[in-house]
Amino acid sequence: MSLLGVDVPPITHVTVWPTGPAGLNKTALVYFLATIITLAIFFLAARKRQMVPTGVQAVAESGIDFVRDQIIMQTMGVEGLGYLPYLTTLFFFILFSNIFEIIPFFQFPANARYGVPLVLALITWVIFNVVGIAKQGVGHYFKNSLIPPGVPKPILILVIPIEFISTFLVRPFSLSVRLFANMLAGHLILVTFATLCAALFALSITLVILPFSFGLLVAMTGFEILVSFLQAFIFTILTAVYIGGAMHPEH
Repeated sequence: MSLLGVDVPPITHVTVWPTGPAGLNKTALVYFLATIITLAIFFLAARKRQMVPTGVQAVAESGIDFVRDQIIMQTMGVEGLGYLPYLTTLFFFILFSNIFEIIPFFQFPANARYGVPLVLALITWVIFNVVGIAKQGVGHYFKNSLIPPGVPKPILILVIPIEFISTFLVRPFSLSVRLFANMLAGHLILVTFATLCAALFALSITLVILPFSFGLLVAMTGFEILVSFLQAFIFTILTAVYIGGAMHPEH
């Protein structure tokens, strides 16, 4: 598509990639590398433990401390420390899957495709339901999930279906769509700015505008780094909130 003399690629050109050997494409490669990097960080950190952490060990311990202090202790309390390995792994995996958006050659956040965010959300859904049933029993769990405290009985006929949809259907959907939509939108914005910068660079009459547009592209790239971190944090903390809510019912 051409817009004011600028060739703007269709959305499929920047989100759908050719499939290579064994069905491998760029999205699958990014997820594979994000998994390897996440495992490597903690494997290497555990191999050479030092009293004063440096290098990979410092990165791993900083990540663990962040998830423990800023996510688990803020939402689940001490009882939630048993979920520290899962939540830390979840945070790093999502972060690395996102951050490939700014890595040369890749330049694509794998979570801009909907499949894996949906799978991660469904895993969260299974965990918080299993935890709720294990902690409260089947009857008490569904009662506490569907009947808010203090609601008059005549209104329950409306409240119960709403709570059911909100808790058991909307949660995994919104959790996955939030991650997917934010990463896809950021990716499309960066592609748009990069395309415009390339077009302006080819036009000598726009040499005054080019530094401004390039500076804005750099700023947007920095903003996307922040978004990559925030989306990993939001997904992880919401997972902790849902599990903590199942562990500690309101009534």
